[in-house]
Amino acid sequence: MVCAIKVAGGVSRSFPPSVALYLVKIACERPDQLGRSLSQWDCVELARQLERDGIVESISAATVRRILSSHQLKPWRHHLWLSPKVPRDAAFAQTVLEIVDLYTRSLGAHEMVLCVDEKTSLQPRTRKSPTRPAQPGRPVQVEHEYERKGALNLFAAFDTRTGKVYGHTAERKRQKEFIEFLEILDREIPAAITAIHIVLDNLRMHKGKQVQAWLAKHPRFVFHHPPVHCSWMNQVEQWFSILQRKRLAIADFADKAELADRLHAYIQEWNEVAHPFKWSTKSVTKIMAKCGQPLPKETPIALAA
Repeated sequence: MVCAIKVAGGVSRSFPPSVALYLVKIACERPDQLGRSLSQWDCVELARQLERDGIVESISAATVRRILSSHQLKPWRHHLWLSPKVPRDAAFAQTVLEIVDLYTRSLGAHEMVLCVDEKTSLQPRTRKSPTRPAQPGRPVQVEHEYERKGALNLFAAFDTRTGKVYGHTAERKRQKEFIEFLEILDREIPAAITAIHIVLDNLRMHKGKQVQAWLAKHPRFVFHHPPVHCSWMNQVEQWFSILQRKRLAIADFADKAELADRLHAYIQEWNEVAHPFKWSTKSVTKIMAKCGQPLPKETPIALAA
């Protein structure tokens, strides 16, 4: 029995079933396990591997793609997953449910929920020749060479109900700079808001003695930490991806001062049209199902931009 594959010009080329079988086998293995220094397979590399292993004299990448498609295989794609080694016990479930509750319940007039994190090591990368804007038939042109002029860290807080963003830039990322950002939030958020829920990761800086001392003097701030490996639950990460795409995809700033100015300008422009993110149940439900404590069906959760 042979496997007929259509190639260019509508001509059929036949391969024995063993070719498809071998292709599927190696596509389901990591390249490193077969002696290749590749992070992932693509169709070109798989075609070369079949030829190297003497399975076929020649085969095109397009043919490899067709065979893999018939087996619903796409080894060139990847996504992150939560290892079974990470505890999914009652404490894990309770912490996730706590964050979910903050995102989905109706807040009192005295409450707000902010998602906080830092985008680190942002470089001005001043280009040695000016960046050229797009022209008919020509995309934006960015000089390959650039000058290094240090780096900045952006501290940001995303209001889960309005989409408003608060920002602060600093050259270092320590408890001192983090507290400076908390002071900004304390000044800008009206005193009528007496419960400010802060969702942020488990970074040591967020739990240090200086921060704990500050929190003791500012009781309206309450920290909530998602479980380890659940940074996707922090909504400011979604906003960071938008910032990266719209403001930082091309890094070409005169110096750190201009970079800071442009970051704050982008935050101001965002806030003019700010919107919260919509959430569905899909992602969290999958994880919670493995906890043995699934979420109630009526509870809306999980992220979606």
